[in-house]
Amino acid sequence: MKKTFFLSIITASMIFVSSCNKDLNQAPISLGTTDNFYQSASDFIQGINGVYNDLRNYPDRLLFLSEIRSDNIYGVSSLGVRDWDPINNFQRAIAGNTYVEEAWAANFNGILRANTLLGKITTNGANIGSASLATRLQGEARYLRAFYYFDLVKYFGKVPVIDHPVLSDEANTIGRSPVADVYKFIIADLQFAIANLPGSYTGVDVGRVTKYAAEATLAQVYMARSGVTYGIDGPGLGLNEWGLALPLINDIITNGGFVFNPSYASIFSYTNQSPTTNKEAVFDVMYQTGLSGTAAVYGADFVWQLAPNQWFKAVKNDSKSNGSLEIIPTSNDLTNSYATADVRKAFNINLTPYTDVSGTEARPFFKKYIDLTKLPSSSRFDWGINFIAIRYTDILMMKAECILRGATGGGTQTDVDAIVNQIRTRANAAAVPLLNVTLAQLFDERRKEFADEGSRWFDLQRSGNLIAIMNAWITAEDGTAKKQMNQVIPGYVIYPVPQSQLDAAPGLYTQNTGY
Repeated sequence: MKKTFFLSIITASMIFVSSCNKDLNQAPISLGTTDNFYQSASDFIQGINGVYNDLRNYPDRLLFLSEIRSDNIYGVSSLGVRDWDPINNFQRAIAGNTYVEEAWAANFNGILRANTLLGKITTNGANIGSASLATRLQGEARYLRAFYYFDLVKYFGKVPVIDHPVLSDEANTIGRSPVADVYKFIIADLQFAIANLPGSYTGVDVGRVTKYAAEATLAQVYMARSGVTYGIDGPGLGLNEWGLALPLINDIITNGGFVFNPSYASIFSYTNQSPTTNKEAVFDVMYQTGLSGTAAVYGADFVWQLAPNQWFKAVKNDSKSNGSLEIIPTSNDLTNSYATADVRKAFNINLTPYTDVSGTEARPFFKKYIDLTKLPSSSRFDWGINFIAIRYTDILMMKAECILRGATGGGTQTDVDAIVNQIRTRANAAAVPLLNVTLAQLFDERRKEFADEGSRWFDLQRSGNLIAIMNAWITAEDGTAKKQMNQVIPGYVIYPVPQSQLDAAPGLYTQNTGY
């Protein structure tokens, strides 16, 4: 795979941390160490690279906390003891769950790194030697800080707002801020990023966050804020900000240079990974496979997280332990929602039975990112494919949603129909074009288009119908009580505060409703 930006920056930060005394990976940050570190422009570049580094597990998190949580997955482990079981089954006691803990820790680690860099630009910025580079680095850091905070809000609702590096004693005094205040902080960061980031890059900087990625994330923020509250302190505030999102979306469509790919499979092809050629990628989490000269691994592992290890062994005689320990099946409801001719069905989902030590397994599962001809030779953590965190098709469907929600001045029902039918035509699912597309139809199309990309739970949050849809699905999918799935209550729209955080400063945080 061609060397790509994100893993070159992961390489820089990780190898750097392990090979010299300038440690960027301390938590809390050692003030003396960081004072000694930021002495040149290259030091600041490595600093921002460290902030990007905390995106590494972002795709895995989407799969475990959004995809598995949703009506796209009906997971039945043999013993009911896998870490994903209580996520899929809506168990109450999940504050100590490894995926819940990771979401909080990884996002705040990224925020810590962003705050450290921003502080050093303020105090040591003259060492950068270029005012324009300093401003760009501020824009990148503030975008990534906003990205991490937005991820936290979608999972946990209220979180502490921290805008500077803190030591543990101070951290243990900072309470959770109201969601509206967290959003205010996020919006300010994104507006700064939009005003100060370029629309594109050249050379080794290709792949860094752009103005258009910041516009897309701000549009997502306005849309999330516009969702219903469900009576909890979650991401929805019941605001009507669709009209704030639409101009941002239209600027991306008009001026961003992105292109609707006529081939669904090509979007995810291992030969179409460069941001300069894959015009569906508004923002990528980028990886690099086969890096020589180091024992570390910088490829991806999200590829196989929802595919069973026994399948890899059966079809490829794989000895690298790719895949989950057990099959995590897609739901019948999702699988059956695709039209027979829809190319997305067979691309996203394995429908071919295989034989393992237990016999023949016919349950379907996700395999969207797997190309068995690209099986890594050295490690299951070294797949050579990027994760498209913001996809141009999503930008188009976000526009359609804003229009259907009543945003004016930037599109019509005719535009909505054209967007949805263009997507359905690419999927070979549009034998008869849809007319007067509704919100329900749009969300159904989003489900099929973005399956295995981790957007479903957040779409359900924003739809306003999460509880009704999920409980109806549970009744239908779990009719034999094979799993005895719990009913979804409003509190389960978000996750609990991790137990480690409650234990660190007893009484500082109040647990989220329902847990």
